[in-house]
Amino acid sequence: MKIVLVHRHGPGQFVHLACHLADAGWQVSFLCEAMNVRLPGIRTLRQPVTAPPPAIPFAQYHQDVGLKAARTLESLVREEGAPDIVYGHIGWGSMMFARDVLPKTPLIGYCEHYYHATGRDVGFDPDDEITLAKRAQLRVRNAAQLTTLDQLDAAISPTKWQKSAFPAAYHHKIGVCHDGIDTHRCQPNPNASLTLPDGRVLTARDQVITYVARDLEPYRGFPTFMRAAAKLAQQNPDVQFVIAGGDGVSYGQARKDGRTWRDVMMAETQIDPSRIHFLGQIPHDQLIRMYQISSLHIYLTYPFVLSWSVLEAMACGAPVIASDTGPCHDMIRDRQNGFLTDFWDSDALAIKMAFCLAHRDDLTPLRERARKTILNHFDLRRCLDRQTTLIENLASGRKSR
Repeated sequence: MKIVLVHRHGPGQFVHLACHLADAGWQVSFLCEAMNVRLPGIRTLRQPVTAPPPAIPFAQYHQDVGLKAARTLESLVREEGAPDIVYGHIGWGSMMFARDVLPKTPLIGYCEHYYHATGRDVGFDPDDEITLAKRAQLRVRNAAQLTTLDQLDAAISPTKWQKSAFPAAYHHKIGVCHDGIDTHRCQPNPNASLTLPDGRVLTARDQVITYVARDLEPYRGFPTFMRAAAKLAQQNPDVQFVIAGGDGVSYGQARKDGRTWRDVMMAETQIDPSRIHFLGQIPHDQLIRMYQISSLHIYLTYPFVLSWSVLEAMACGAPVIASDTGPCHDMIRDRQNGFLTDFWDSDALAIKMAFCLAHRDDLTPLRERARKTILNHFDLRRCLDRQTTLIENLASGRKSR
């Protein structure tokens, strides 16, 4: 069986699925502009790169991405025939014209994020001004997804909350299944240790608060975390803060003054640099050791897509304080398997962090329930089995819920 996975920057959310299908004997191809890692036994079909906005309007951008992807698919069909199935991310327009190339091939879409002018990430910051131009831009960005959804045989969204953003008219097409967390690799290890850049070694016996984001920015609550950390550091002379993440911008916009949020928040909070350790973007095995030694993991997010990091932290048994926002409601039950806190309230976060450190020994049941949540709902093997069943059924011409 032959499958083409479509993602602007591969492998993205398809990394585990691609390897799983290749191991099962599928011929797996990635159609993308760039491939971030090399996966054994999986080939890459590169499409030409399209310059991102604001160089061109979003409508034209999505059309250009979609046409380039379609032409790459068309070349593949000419050379070796149609694949048995195509599964692609619908967010950038890459799947817009797939049906025009493959009129009989089953198509599955990955539904990650549907834009809204109110009620989700846009306008969540009370200082945001949502102009007519901004609303129009969001509607145009959704147009590519709606065009694609009309053509799909099925779709998958990683969480219930993310699915709920898409128009109700398409909900019958969209199933909910996470990409999956490797709970064998991400598991508690009381003997784990983490070596800091200065050579210091931290273990689970130390008081360690961890924070992880692809980039340190407001979308993931970095300013709120830093203000809370500074307050706690004044009260607790032993706590150490370990932070993983880059200084770029993954979501939102860069600061107009060109400064990084790390520099800005270090200057604002005046926190002792010897108490806070910035690791940058680190290898995954080091990230797991971070979770394993964590006394407490902080995860704050706008109402936006859910990060793998918080799920991996829970799988490693780290107690989590998460923001009381929609994405976190899919896996956190307050005081049952984690704690919820107001995204903007650094005072409340500092108080909850202090409470958790003071009651570390009492949090063992919460840690166990956190890991059980991941095992029951986000375990990689279960998620891969569900995705594979859908793919095999559609590829074989059988309908599947």
